Amino acid sequence: MATLPLDRRGFFADRNRAFWTLQIGGWTGYFLLRTLGGLANAMGVAFILPAILVTVTGFSITLLMASAYRRIIRMRPVWVWSLTILILGTGAVLFSTIEVWAHATFYRPDWRPKGIEFMGAILLTLAVLGAWTALYYGINYYLMLDEQAERFARLEGQASRAQLEMLRYQLNPHFLFNTLNSISTLVLLGDTEKANAMLSRLSSFLRYTLVGDREGLATVAQEVEALKLYLDIEKIRFGERLRVAFDIAPEAAPARLPSLLLQPLVENAVKYAVTPQEEGADILVSAHAERGRLLVEVADTGPGIGPGGPGPSSEGTGLGLDNIRERLLQAYGADHRFELSPALAPEAVQARQARGEGGGPGLRVTIDLPFQTAREEPSGPAHRAEAALGLATRRPAAPAPLLAAGHEPKEVA
Repeated sequence: MATLPLDRRGFFADRNRAFWTLQIGGWTGYFLLRTLGGLANAMGVAFILPAILVTVTGFSITLLMASAYRRIIRMRPVWVWSLTILILGTGAVLFSTIEVWAHATFYRPDWRPKGIEFMGAILLTLAVLGAWTALYYGINYYLMLDEQAERFARLEGQASRAQLEMLRYQLNPHFLFNTLNSISTLVLLGDTEKANAMLSRLSSFLRYTLVGDREGLATVAQEVEALKLYLDIEKIRFGERLRVAFDIAPEAAPARLPSLLLQPLVENAVKYAVTPQEEGADILVSAHAERGRLLVEVADTGPGIGPGGPGPSSEGTGLGLDNIRERLLQAYGADHRFELSPALAPEAVQARQARGEGGGPGLRVTIDLPFQTAREEPSGPAHRAEAALGLATRRPAAPAPLLAAGHEPKEVA
């Protein structure tokens, strides 16, 4: 059976100890109340002995009832109710009989109950055992519901993580197809040196996808390093046509986000901005922290989305953007923002065209997430992901200026 964390269960973290504590404490209280009540009604010290016998009787009978209830509590309701009434009635009759006998034997030896007189305390004992039964079922049903809620929450979390992992690994074939196709082309052309370099970088990139946080999260710094591995591969394909800059604020580097979230955005920029333009395009990846939020942007100077440019909405499978939207929804619910907008103002586009640089309004993808940092110690999976990327020995690239009118991104090696 699934168990709740100790901090959630508190007193009931150890069910066995909690039962005996309540059992002993409850019947001790019953004995004290019964004894004090008898003394207050001038029944004398002689009333204490039958009170002790009655308390021990109740204690023993409820132990037997608890053993029976444990066996029927998970049955169908009709059986639970029927058997509980039968057990409760039997216990009350037995309890009442022993109580009347003890009272007649030790407190009023001159009186001998006969027949139905042994049932003289039936209402009192029925009330006491009924209250005990209600408390027993109430506590156990509460714990069962809490366990069920915890189980559902855990299953929901597992399902969510499975969905995130499925979406995450869905990117690998998409990326591998393009990369392996390029490697195949290089091999056919006899350029084995570049093909070998691409295979080496591909190996490093795939290692990152396998060695990561078990929650499917990575820090911004790790994502940037993974992007650099991916861009090193694309750099071999496009050369100087691919110009990339990073603007990562130091305070944003430790923030966590779903791993491989930025790679399909940069891949789209390469596909729709760099590939169709002879002069290539500029790509800027930036990350900043503002008022408890993480703002991440990927911008390019390609044709953008619309009649004048291909864009991710007019051709291709659309897998990358749909994947990102689904992952963000799974991970953050409504607490996120994912927007596409032109990267350059019309004036900036005209200025670039006047200089003969070409290009269009470009595309800016903005992701707004809650700012979260790693909860694991440096020896955990997140640290192993850093080691796989070589973060321990590499310094982060210096921040580059934002992509805006009059500012061109500087290429980062």
